[in-house]
Amino acid sequence: ISGYSLVVQARDSGTPPLSSSVTVNVDISDVNDNSPVFTPANYTAVIQENKPVGTSILQLVVTDKDSFHNGPPFTFTILTGNEEEEFTVDPHGVLRSAVIFKHMVSTEYVLCVQAKDSGKPQQVSHTYVQVRVIEESIHKPTAIPLEIFIVTMEDDFPGGVIGKIHATDQDVYDVLTYTLKSEQKSLFKVNSHDGKIIALGGLDNGKYILNVSVSDGRFQVPIDVVVHVEQLLQEMLQNTVTIRFENVSPEDFVGLHMHGFRRTLRNAVLSQKQDSLHIISIQPVAGSSQLDMLFAVQMHSGGFYKPAYLIQKLTNARRHLENVIRISAILEKNCSGLDCQEQHCEQSLSIDSHSLMTYSTARISFVCPRFYRNVRCMC
Repeated sequence: ISGYSLVVQARDSGTPPLSSSVTVNVDISDVNDNSPVFTPANYTAVIQENKPVGTSILQLVVTDKDSFHNGPPFTFTILTGNEEEEFTVDPHGVLRSAVIFKHMVSTEYVLCVQAKDSGKPQQVSHTYVQVRVIEESIHKPTAIPLEIFIVTMEDDFPGGVIGKIHATDQDVYDVLTYTLKSEQKSLFKVNSHDGKIIALGGLDNGKYILNVSVSDGRFQVPIDVVVHVEQLLQEMLQNTVTIRFENVSPEDFVGLHMHGFRRTLRNAVLSQKQDSLHIISIQPVAGSSQLDMLFAVQMHSGGFYKPAYLIQKLTNARRHLENVIRISAILEKNCSGLDCQEQHCEQSLSIDSHSLMTYSTARISFVCPRFYRNVRCMC
């Protein structure tokens, strides 16, 4: 308990007795009676040979139960095991290399490290750190090429995470880092630690080829990353058709079925090779295992095919489409639960371009806006 607040009353012996009160605050000052504590109690770490001087080996974690003026900052000292001064510890508790290690010279070091707190008198504690020197990387990283599709409303892309690079390395202790060529950093960023690709706002329509590489500290490998950006037209939303799939997640659809289904769908609904198929969005159906895919078809002349025409084409080709993935329904209007005839049912579609959904797999990523379907009777 760091303090007490007491109310003390004095009362005299007169008739009637009179009294007054005063508040007394009692602060309990801390005594430095707790030593620093290492977590964990002892450490093991590895460093590859031929790493440059100053390479971070591990982070020491120290806590102290005393109040702040009797705890940090801590002073770290290597007491034993560092006779040749191969290691240093910085004021933040990071153990770093002070030489370039060679696996043939020595394979293991055991250090005794002391932490001293800031109290008076100072309290100390110790930990042992076992550092193994391993051979340098002999395997290059391997990475899977990534293709990213972004669908957004005109000039209204808010930016965000659009995919993730998947890379591996057969060297167990290799730490992979990801970099993007500097001239592309005005539009995209890559997280150096986990390979997530971030697009900044305001992407224009078109195709972007990113110069991304992954490094294990010795080898650097380029990765093919292609980003396709498609901007929606308002007219598309008035001529959409929804295909509802059964028992499929968005990630499985994107990773396993989207390329094949797009090809089969083009063969089914395009009247001319020059027509364009636009997948506007994919979105799970709330409370079910179904998935809605929203699409429109643009004629070579510039207009869009009407939903009724597309539905007729889809109905005729449904058997071929289901060779790729099971279809639950083909929707143009969705008046379920409304007591009105179909010709009196009006459907409107709205797109929330600032609520992006990213469905990412190792090879392909699909980024699209959330959509809302509103239906009402016009009886």
